[in-house]
Amino acid sequence: MTIQVAKLSDPAVRAFVSAVNAHDREAFQALLSPDATMSDDGSDRDLDEWTDREIFSSHGHMEVDNESHGGRALLARYSNDAWGEMKTRWTFTVDDGGRISRFETGQA
Repeated sequence: MTIQVAKLSDPAVRAFVSAVNAHDREAFQALLSPDATMSDDGSDRDLDEWTDREIFSSHGHMEVDNESHGGRALLARYSNDAWGEMKTRWTFTVDDGGRISRFETGQA
């Protein structure tokens, strides 16, 4: 069963999923702390390069199936033009200012 984006518990994570699904690069960038980092399948990646390739230029989309850890851990079906659809896990670190300082993703 899919969780509606508007019902996600953590405001930063909710905004992240909304920005991804709307392909809104400006809103997405505004959610991240200036020194934000990320990893994919356990390997740190260049955040700008990865998000351009995996989200924005390939029409990434998240359908959230489950959330835990106060909304900062998600299980989602992620799809894009490059890979089709796959089950993924996402975890988020949110700083004191409410911005995402790190996210980690990978196949679930």
